[in-house]
Amino acid sequence: MRISKDEDKEWLDYLSRFSDEYDERVYQSYSTGYVMRAGHIACEKPFGEDKHFSKVLEVGAGTGEHLLHVKHTFDEYIVSDGDASALEVAQKQLNPINAYDKLTFNVTNARELDFESNSFDRVIATHILEHLYEPHLVIKEWLRVLKPEGTLSILIPTDPGIAWKVGRYMTTRKHGLKKGWNYDYIMAREHVNPCNNLMAFLNYYLPDNQHSFWPLSFAPLIDCNLFFNFHGIKRVARH
Repeated sequence: MRISKDEDKEWLDYLSRFSDEYDERVYQSYSTGYVMRAGHIACEKPFGEDKHFSKVLEVGAGTGEHLLHVKHTFDEYIVSDGDASALEVAQKQLNPINAYDKLTFNVTNARELDFESNSFDRVIATHILEHLYEPHLVIKEWLRVLKPEGTLSILIPTDPGIAWKVGRYMTTRKHGLKKGWNYDYIMAREHVNPCNNLMAFLNYYLPDNQHSFWPLSFAPLIDCNLFFNFHGIKRVARH
C-alpha cells in the first residue's frame, strides 16, 4: 500500500493496527461475528459440494475468513491481499483445513493483479469493492483475469442503507469508540462507494447474473438488509 506523507495520523494509526485487530473487532465479537459470517455463508449458498471451479482467485482476502465457508471443490485457490501482515494471519487461520495443499498466498494489489488474462474460473471479492476508488475499473480488472464463462462473486455491505447504519451504530462503532478511534472519520475513509452505485456497475458489466440480499431476501432493498451478494458470468460476445 502506497502511503502519502500527507496522510492524517488518525488514518495511519488505524492502518498500522488493522491486521492485528481486524479479527478481534469483526469476527471475535459475538453479535458482529455472527452477522459477518452469515454474509459469507449466504454468498456461498449457490455453490455446494457438487460444484467444481478448477482455479479460484480471492482478492482482498484479508485474514482469510471467507474460504472457511467455501463448500465447492477446486484444484487451486489463490488467497491474495495487498497487506502482507493480513495474509500471515490468514495463513495461520487456514492451515488446518483439508485443502491447504491447494492454497497459495499472494501479496498483490487488487486494482492491478499480477496474473495473466483469462486465468481463473472464479474470482471472489468479499468486503473489498466498497473500499476501492474507481470501482468500475477495478471490476474490469477482475474480469480481465477471469476466463470466459467464469464467475465473479461479490459480497458487499448495504452501506448507506438504514439497516446497515443502525447495525454499525450498535456494534462496531461502539467498539471503535472504546478504542479511542475517530470512528466516523475512519469509516468515511474506508467505505468510499455506496452499495447502490456498486450494484449499478456490477449489473452493467455482468448482466447475466444472480444476486440476493441478506437477511431479508424477499425485500430486495438496501435499507432492509445488511449484505448484497452477486454472482455474474463473464460472457464473450459472439460475432
